[in-house]
Amino acid sequence: MITPNPQDAANVVNLVPAYAEVALLIGASAILLIDMFLSKAQRSITYVLSLLTLLVCAGFSYCDFASGSTVYTFHGMFVSDPMANLLKLFTYLTVGMTLVYSRQYADDRGMLSGNLGGEFYVLALFAMLGQLIMISGSNFLSIYLGVELMSLSLYALVALRRDNHKATEAAMKYFILGALASGFLLYGISMLYGATGTLDIRGVSAAVAAGTIKPTILVFGIVFLVAGLAFKLGAVPFHMWVPDVYDGSPTAVTLLLGGAPKIATFAICIRLLVEGLLPMAFDWQQMLLVLAVLSLAIGNLTAIAQTNIKRMLAYSTIAQIGFVLLGLLSGVAGTTDRTGIAAAYSGAMYYVITYVLTTVGTFGTLMLLSRAGFDADNISDFKGLSKRSGWFAVVMTILLFSLAGVPPMMGFAAKFAVLNSVLGTGQIWLTVFAVMFSLIGAFYYLRVIKHIWFDEPEDNTPLAAYGDVKLVLSLNGLAIVALGVLPGPLLAACLTAIKVTLAT
Repeated sequence: MITPNPQDAANVVNLVPAYAEVALLIGASAILLIDMFLSKAQRSITYVLSLLTLLVCAGFSYCDFASGSTVYTFHGMFVSDPMANLLKLFTYLTVGMTLVYSRQYADDRGMLSGNLGGEFYVLALFAMLGQLIMISGSNFLSIYLGVELMSLSLYALVALRRDNHKATEAAMKYFILGALASGFLLYGISMLYGATGTLDIRGVSAAVAAGTIKPTILVFGIVFLVAGLAFKLGAVPFHMWVPDVYDGSPTAVTLLLGGAPKIATFAICIRLLVEGLLPMAFDWQQMLLVLAVLSLAIGNLTAIAQTNIKRMLAYSTIAQIGFVLLGLLSGVAGTTDRTGIAAAYSGAMYYVITYVLTTVGTFGTLMLLSRAGFDADNISDFKGLSKRSGWFAVVMTILLFSLAGVPPMMGFAAKFAVLNSVLGTGQIWLTVFAVMFSLIGAFYYLRVIKHIWFDEPEDNTPLAAYGDVKLVLSLNGLAIVALGVLPGPLLAACLTAIKVTLAT
């Protein structure tokens, strides 16, 4: 159900739709203060409080999602709709799993020691707050504030190990290039504001649809907007930061970079390009087409040459983002009917969720193989994993098969949904191109699986981890299979969420 008279309702400052964000802000601030009085031995309290905060936020978002309503508040700058709430639920899940997988890894590397050892958890929560604001932003200003809150928190997280030169170098690269991308995004926003006279996304959509604005100004604004979004996604040619930052950051931070931020960036792609600039779809569709083709080709081909698993997964991410872009551009190829394009966007949404859940498990396995004084950064570190732990060898194999798009894993259902949307637009060449590079990409995933099952281990050290890590990682792997065998409920939820969003 949609709130009657949304313009009037939006002008009322109603906190109810933003209860999750308010709870997260209060929780993160309280955890920061409490952690100051905790010793290193008591750091588990910070960990538990962080997870409890996520549970409370998830409860609020689930109630909003179950209601199925769309509510605007804060003078139209914030929206709570099914798409936002569904993406928020997966954001909580992603960050929660990240904190579980990271606890022992971060502790072994001194990231949880000192007077403010809990800053890892606090910065992760503030980064997630930025992501929630991005997901629910319905105004250029609120979206940009969310982007900056997330980015600044992530810059600090990358540099958290101040005594590690690789982490410091990665933080500098990420900060400088991130500032450049923020400039692109802000410049694009400023041009669109100058052309339309409003920062409200619905107002921009109405102004563009009226056809009274010079297309040249809008196209220039869209170019800078897409460039900024492409950087946040890690699409070619704005991908140069991804492998270096993934490799240089502590693995726990790499997971915070490669997981939930992709969900938030997908959300603002829908808000800005689809909700706000759908009448200009022909222009930004061509840009996304170039980004998708380059990302699929360069990401997959370059990943083959990597011996470092984190760099390989970084280039794999670039290739996976190519599929997300295919879903986004196929939604507007040949039609501007909002009902007809919902299936394509829901497929892209399902793909983002699939990628994030699989990536979280993959990096979780990397941290499981790591220990104090040793990081499992190389592909060769997976040699003989089946002889060290048969179950987690199975879990890692499931995750890699999902990334490769092998049935019956979740990744196959996601790739099928996106390719079906592309094929529905009549772009057969693009479908064949995507399938071809997916087959090429399968090589480097199968290479890791070969090391896992057919090579002798170079290190026979038993895998030691907390019980919660082993439990969550096992459930992560099983969920990838279950959602691949039965993709219908999640695909239907994505489709319903997109339909409601496009109808408002």
